Amino acid sequence: MIRKWALRAIVLYLIFGIAMYAYLFFFANTSIPEALRGTAVDPATFLNGRELMLSEDYSRIRNLLFFLATPYEWLFYFLILILGVSATFEKWANNTSKFFVIRSAIYLFWLSITSFIVMFPLSFLSFTISKSYQISTQTFPGWMKDKLIDFWVSYGTMFIIITVLYFLIRKFPKRWWLAAWCLMIPFSIFMMFIQPVVIDPLYNDFYPLKDKELEAKILDLADMANIPAEHVYEVDMSTKTNSLNAYVNGIGSNSRIVLWDTTLERLSDEEILFIMAHEMGHYVEKHIYIGIAGYILLSFVELWLTAKLMERWLAKRGKDWKVKKMSNLSSLPAFLLITSILLFAASPLTNMVSRYQESRADTYAIEMTEDKEAGIESFQSLTKAGLSQVKPPYLVKIFRYGHPTMLERIKKIDEYELNK
Repeated sequence: MIRKWALRAIVLYLIFGIAMYAYLFFFANTSIPEALRGTAVDPATFLNGRELMLSEDYSRIRNLLFFLATPYEWLFYFLILILGVSATFEKWANNTSKFFVIRSAIYLFWLSITSFIVMFPLSFLSFTISKSYQISTQTFPGWMKDKLIDFWVSYGTMFIIITVLYFLIRKFPKRWWLAAWCLMIPFSIFMMFIQPVVIDPLYNDFYPLKDKELEAKILDLADMANIPAEHVYEVDMSTKTNSLNAYVNGIGSNSRIVLWDTTLERLSDEEILFIMAHEMGHYVEKHIYIGIAGYILLSFVELWLTAKLMERWLAKRGKDWKVKKMSNLSSLPAFLLITSILLFAASPLTNMVSRYQESRADTYAIEMTEDKEAGIESFQSLTKAGLSQVKPPYLVKIFRYGHPTMLERIKKIDEYELNK
């Protein structure tokens, strides 16, 4: 019976992959509406023929990899659970120490290293494709270094989460999900606080913006928006990518305004100021706090559903999978599988909210800078640098895009009526 379930899962994954390939490469409509031909939205007006071809090909491949990677992860969790691999990992951990904290660390290490190995081919494929399309400028050793940092940062974070989670499952068998939710809120806020100063510097070098004239302009914008910013940072990304980006992250005293050096090299001051005004729009409209509130609500529902589904699933199949009860560490793949599926199912809603907030931030940038030309040119440059589709397929938009499409963003700026 176990072999049949494993075979069915693999066949279902292959069918899904073929269906997504057919959709993205043959059936999805990515053409610009006829009424917008020749306008600022039309990629033919700011991309040459080769760039148009490359952007379509690269976007299709990247989108396919996204839709293959997520269920591939589900398949991994499902197979190691039903084939008893997870139970074997727990047995190894139990034979090593009588202390739960050590057993948790050992079990999680085996699970994490197996996941790393299994997911590595897709990650490496994504890297090589980015290199071939000249999006990534990173060397293989540099890429591997980042992957290893990812591994240990994720392992350390997960070790804390899993150790506390399974302690709560043992302590509160019926209400563990509620206790976990209560502890997760301060932990998530703490991680947001340390992200800019502890985690991000592990990957890249951050330093104060060298162009002091540009920094003064950005800080003037921040002052106009009543944003308490004292410094602007730039980060060395040109050794890793040709893409452009700028962002504001962190909370409280650790919040940072950050510009990629690729953005500084390729965009004019006016275009950079428009992008910065967009980021400031998020602060002014308190999107970060709205996002935290939404995250708290969504995580409450997700943990409750996960608890109910795990309880029923393990009661029915746990014996076959050699998972005696939910408090066994070997039940972790079931927890990760269910939460991942729920997050993916919720992504159309969360992405829709995010797109609305991004659109509001675009409006703020237009009104603050009153420079529509800079806004249009900055989005055109972002499209060109990242070989992005101006009009992605519908399924890609709802499952991948936390920002409006470039068609929507450029069209909005182009048609926006400024009050003068």
